[in-house]
Amino acid sequence: MNNCVLVSGNANLSLAKKIADYLNKPLATINISRFFDGEVSVQIEENIRGKDIFFIQPTSPPVNENLMELLVILDAIRRASPKRLTVVIPYYGYARQDRKDRPRVPITAKLVANLLVAAGAQRILAMDLHAPQIQGFFDIPVDHLFAAPVLTNYLKQKKLNNPVVVSPDVGSVKTARAFAKRLNATLAIVDKRRDGPASVEAVHLIGAVKGCDAVIVDDMISTGGTLAEAAKALKEHGASLVIAACTHGVFSGPSFDHLTQSQISEIIVTDTVFHQSPPAVPSLTVLSVSELLGEAIKRIHLETSVSSLFL
Repeated sequence: MNNCVLVSGNANLSLAKKIADYLNKPLATINISRFFDGEVSVQIEENIRGKDIFFIQPTSPPVNENLMELLVILDAIRRASPKRLTVVIPYYGYARQDRKDRPRVPITAKLVANLLVAAGAQRILAMDLHAPQIQGFFDIPVDHLFAAPVLTNYLKQKKLNNPVVVSPDVGSVKTARAFAKRLNATLAIVDKRRDGPASVEAVHLIGAVKGCDAVIVDDMISTGGTLAEAAKALKEHGASLVIAACTHGVFSGPSFDHLTQSQISEIIVTDTVFHQSPPAVPSLTVLSVSELLGEAIKRIHLETSVSSLFL
């Protein structure tokens, strides 16, 4: 690992430090400042010529600020002539607009992919993309990790009674099926219909949940509306306990109101998204994915199998 260098922006410095501790390597010294008008100024304060660089920077809120910082630092690294440049993006922002589902709308997931490649990214390491097809938006290698091993290991310790894994919408069925297999649980699906961009109405439940401990799985929690409606439907159909397990805890907008008034007994997320203070939601458990990301970085650098981490 002598030729490996870890670089981090400000988006999630605590996670980057945990990854560095796992790999027993220090983060590279970098000076990140702002001009008076808010422009990002960057200088890498050590020689990285010919090094294998892993740049850790999620595009979590504030999304635009962290995305621009990512691109500026990426350009600075590229111009310092590294051997290889891998961008580690624990949380990939702008991913929800991944297709044209209405007239005259952008595909921002592809736009961000284009920006990353144009700025100098040679490889991407991401976790639980909002849509798996985003991997195809890149013309460079993409390693797509899943937080399922971290989340399911924690859930196994809880010794759930007659567990059922619930997908809050059709788009999360594949993820829910993977969780159900790991937990030896049954599967249920909530038929979700949207009234608007931030308004959700759960109208039908597919599967048996009566007397079961239900685990709702999703890739992210934003406003919490999806989870709250799914939990309501599960309780109405006789679920004895409702737990939510999601990779990215964004907790934006009215998430506090939605989640505090919901019937969810515990919310489990990972540390892919950094918060200055703990989100004001009930029974929050935050698990770290630093070892999973650190092991992936190690295997990419040593050119060994990354796919075995998915098992």
